[in-house]
Amino acid sequence: MALIGFLVFGLVVGVLARLLKPGRQHLGIAGTLLLGVIGSVIGGVIASALGTGDIWELNFLGAVVAVIAAVLLIGVVEAVMGKNDHGRRHALQR
Repeated sequence: MALIGFLVFGLVVGVLARLLKPGRQHLGIAGTLLLGVIGSVIGGVIASALGTGDIWELNFLGAVVAVIAAVLLIGVVEAVMGKNDHGRRHALQR
């Protein structure tokens, strides 16, 4: 049951991150879930390192850091995908 809760929280974090990140993101539900879960893990690790609780424990600081981490991860994914997409477009124009 804890795994389902973790996945649901990861999806919420991913959706919040997409709402906070300006512009249109080309991510599906799976990408949103994955970035949200990764952001949740990063948030839990940082909150745990600051002594606010266990890594798998839901707390306010961990949730805030998780959303911030997910927003940053969306930016990284967009930058990487943008470079790949630009290369494909350039190759198709030749």
